[in-house]
Amino acid sequence: MTEISFHFNVADRTDYTCRLVRKVSRLGASVVLAGPAEALTHFDRALWTFDDLEFLPHLLLRPGQPVAPGLRATKVWLAQDAAQPGHHEVLVNLGAQAPAGFESFEKVVEIVSVDEADRAAARQRWKHYKARGYAIREHGGGA
Repeated sequence: MTEISFHFNVADRTDYTCRLVRKVSRLGASVVLAGPAEALTHFDRALWTFDDLEFLPHLLLRPGQPVAPGLRATKVWLAQDAAQPGHHEVLVNLGAQAPAGFESFEKVVEIVSVDEADRAAARQRWKHYKARGYAIREHGGGA
């Protein structure tokens, strides 16, 4: 069953997400960042610039875009539709709602800032997962 993990009280959601993605990819797992187009465009840039000494190779998928065979080995994918890339180990949700197809991933990560609107949306996602019988791990005090 998919493991759901919430990371609460994150002061800088972009930096935290980029560092988490770097950690996951360094461990050899593949990761999909799924969310609205604006968020994906933001993270497309952020993955290049969040660290002065490195960047995270990634692939930004457009809806319906086929992936060239040579790019399939890329560990980090950004997609509006979580199901588009096919199965990956880790899904980082950048959207306000639980993404369709989340259950095909081994792990789903929800990163929640200190913003009240973000926290309210996270509560709804928590309820969504809980109502479907998923165990939820909570990580607090994100820096």
